[in-house]
Amino acid sequence: MSLYRTFSAADAVEYARQFGAVPDPQALVTADEIGDGNLNLVFKIRDTQGVSRVIVKQALPYVRCVGESWPLTLDRARIEAETLLVHAQYCPQHTVKVLYHDAELAVMVQEDLSHLHIWRRELVDGQAYPHAVAQVGEYLAQTLFHTSDFYQHPHEKKAAVARFINPELCQITEDLFFTDPYRDHERNRFDAELRPTVEALWRDAALKRAVAALKHRFLANAEALLHGDIHSGSIFVGPTTLKVIDAEFGFYGPIGFDIGTVLGNLLLNFCGLPGLLAPREAAAARDNRLQDITALWHAFSVRFSALVDEHGRDPALAESGYAEQFLKHVWQDTLGYAGTELIRRAIGFSHVADLANIAEPQARHACQRHAVELGKTLILTAGDIPDVAALLARVRQSGA
Repeated sequence: MSLYRTFSAADAVEYARQFGAVPDPQALVTADEIGDGNLNLVFKIRDTQGVSRVIVKQALPYVRCVGESWPLTLDRARIEAETLLVHAQYCPQHTVKVLYHDAELAVMVQEDLSHLHIWRRELVDGQAYPHAVAQVGEYLAQTLFHTSDFYQHPHEKKAAVARFINPELCQITEDLFFTDPYRDHERNRFDAELRPTVEALWRDAALKRAVAALKHRFLANAEALLHGDIHSGSIFVGPTTLKVIDAEFGFYGPIGFDIGTVLGNLLLNFCGLPGLLAPREAAAARDNRLQDITALWHAFSVRFSALVDEHGRDPALAESGYAEQFLKHVWQDTLGYAGTELIRRAIGFSHVADLANIAEPQARHACQRHAVELGKTLILTAGDIPDVAALLARVRQSGA
């Protein structure tokens, strides 16, 4: 019989006392439920002084933002904890620390990150963290290289692919990224003013074929252990620190998907800034986003290449020039997946504050249209965008 039960605040406090690894467990006395995502309960566990000391996270057996009509596996809690533990082996400085996890209760205890800020909120407010993209690039290079065929023994990797099979969460991605936005589906959400733009999307056969190819690679290419949902809302930042959280979508997939998701979120912010900030501040913040895009790809690609040279284990994949060739393939995937992120966040089921927080309707609709059109451009012309400089030119042109 399953021991699973949905935690109350009192349950979370007691669990943190047992497994929170704090030196004074009885000082933990209250819990605030702060989960604002779509899937889980998240409790901040506070001490007698009101200081948050640890986080207790529990998966619910359904999609929280919908309810019990959309059931969901509890095994995602195991996959999340194990993904974070694997990633922490190779990039501990940028991966949230898992203190304890229980697969049967679908519960995880994590370090508290109250001293940091959610990156999306900072971007929406026009706050710049110049170090953040280089640190995300380091996280991506370390985690994706060390779980790829460049580093893992084939037997180990095949076993890991099986261990991280995540069909229900992957189905959500497959539907929300690659299927629903490109047809008339009840989960899509957009204002009536956007309908002509959306219906043109649904009629675009060339675009839908390109998205089909991206979906096929997502389904078939088990290149590395992905975070699977590394948007700017699952990244905490501070003046010198960055930590990645929320890896329940972890699975072995195409490397460009994770990089494309980060890139897509930088571009979502680029599209939304004219509606979020005054003109001068928006222009400065847009320049920062373009610099961020350059820094992200540079940090990832340079570190990934160095890791192949220094630690690659497969002699065939270590052949001179092959890593560079492989990164060209990753770059094309990155652009395509960034495009799907832009489109699905503008018109699909799950919106983002970069666009949704724009108060003036006409400005919001203009920014949403920009995101859709830029997404289409990236998906359809990825093969004609050979490098970051060419990408920046396309982005600037789209925002003119």
